[in-house]
Amino acid sequence: MTQPPASVRPAMFDRRRLLFQCGGGLAGIALASLLGRDEALAAPQETKRALYDLTPKPPQFAPRARSVICLFMQGGPSQMDLFDPKPALAKYDGQQAPTSIETFGQNNGLMLASPFKFAKHGQSGLEFSELLPNLGRVADELAVVRSLYTNHNNHIPAQLMLNTGRIFGGRPSIGSWIGYGLGSENQNLPAYVALPNPASLPVDGARNWTGGWLPPIYQGTQLSAEGTPIFDLARPASITADRQRANLDLLATLNRKHLAAHPALPELEARIANYELAARMQLSAAEQVDISNETEATRRLYGLEEKETKGYGLRCLLARRLVESGVRFVHVFTNTQAWDQHSGLKTGLERVCREVDLPIAGLLTDLKRRGLLETTLVLFAGEFGRLPIAQNRDGRDHNRHAFTIWMAGGGVRGGIAYGETDELGYAAAVDRVSVSDLQATILHLVGLDHRKLVFQHGNRAETLTDVNEARVVKEVLA
Repeated sequence: MTQPPASVRPAMFDRRRLLFQCGGGLAGIALASLLGRDEALAAPQETKRALYDLTPKPPQFAPRARSVICLFMQGGPSQMDLFDPKPALAKYDGQQAPTSIETFGQNNGLMLASPFKFAKHGQSGLEFSELLPNLGRVADELAVVRSLYTNHNNHIPAQLMLNTGRIFGGRPSIGSWIGYGLGSENQNLPAYVALPNPASLPVDGARNWTGGWLPPIYQGTQLSAEGTPIFDLARPASITADRQRANLDLLATLNRKHLAAHPALPELEARIANYELAARMQLSAAEQVDISNETEATRRLYGLEEKETKGYGLRCLLARRLVESGVRFVHVFTNTQAWDQHSGLKTGLERVCREVDLPIAGLLTDLKRRGLLETTLVLFAGEFGRLPIAQNRDGRDHNRHAFTIWMAGGGVRGGIAYGETDELGYAAAVDRVSVSDLQATILHLVGLDHRKLVFQHGNRAETLTDVNEARVVKEVLA
């Protein structure tokens, strides 16, 4: 590598000068952690410092949960085939649907009964589809909300709505908002981690875990449960540790000089914070995906010994390890559009439920036995539901008027069903819950008020929900 000019090369210095300069740059990250990061890296302007680091921040009120695991079921799970039994569908199967039902695309307008049986589970008697036997074992931990509705029938806008609060891109994800509001309990890991299927990113990719216009330190960091956890994180074999250290020292020096010359550009401070986090992650991220110390019993709990459940099971296990290590929000994704059964409903749902049922039940069981479920909120949600009428003879189309989610742990009442749809499962009818209501409830559980968690963007005070009328669904709280 060509050496930089002498005017910008780090000068030789003695031990005292080394310790002094390392405190503000990448070379001093490990040292600063040992000395006490808050003292070593404290900035003179506390309000500015709070925007560009992940140090823990006090919640706005006493929280019930310290972290969130969002199991995002992209594609739109069918509520009447999984969590919301509708006997009327069997009664009207094959008959013409009421004109009040919104139809489009290849829908033939005929009612379609669920091909699956439902059974009651646990002391609570919650009814689940036969496709979810393992989830049935932990039914008493779940608060099932059957009356969700959303704003759009297409995947990308509806996914953005659930994850960012609006149907258009460019806004921060809920994980970014929680990181902004609370920071992280582990300074060597991001506050927000996304775990997509490494072979198939979700529709609209990284915009599902974007930081939007929040400082970049709060955006989601994509990790892989297999192989290298973060792309391009490891030092290339052709570069020695000493050479990398010299490069990082030089970069830190140039960054600080540039920042001093342009103090009005907050993006520079955010960029430096990201570099410093990346350097710390080189030492710690790989440890999170190393499951060699997990017991055989734990591996079986998540289905790691079976080909069909291994991929999703690894992501669920990694989610547990991350929240155990202090990460605030973990986004776990299924395969691309795994729940989008426009045709072949029966075989499609059977396949995806076999992939996720055992790992999800294992995650809840593992969290509980480790004492983590009380402080970890687990959310299972897709972007919308499905119609009660047939599409392509044996499938279901999108439905924005009703879908089902469930929550567990983190201050949620277990073993309850809240809200109702109409007799056909087409529309939320009783105790309706909007996506904004759900987001306000999640923030409430981690100690944040959706009306008071504000970021000034341009000339506007922005919030996640962007609507003051959003309500916390207190009926599902313990």
